[in-house]
Amino acid sequence: MDMKLELVLLPVADVDRAKAFFTERLGFALDVDTTPTQGFRVVQMTPPGSACSITVGTGSPTRRPARIAACISSSRTSRRHATRSSSAGWR
Repeated sequence: MDMKLELVLLPVADVDRAKAFFTERLGFALDVDTTPTQGFRVVQMTPPGSACSITVGTGSPTRRPARIAACISSSRTSRRHATRSSSAGWR
């Protein structure tokens, strides 16, 4: 079975700040930035050369934004590891 990760939903406290970080500092391509209804916004970005995108936004059922401490990618192993701060319940 060939499994691939295509989309990661990442709750954030500030969508514009997250968008600027991923696009301006990390060089992700901006795929989508839309507000289909009041209070609901979707921003999708993709890292260069990746088939997996990150989506941030507002109006999701998740009430508490995540705090990402580190995100490491290794092209040798094709594994992605993310650690969140202990206050978010992840180590």
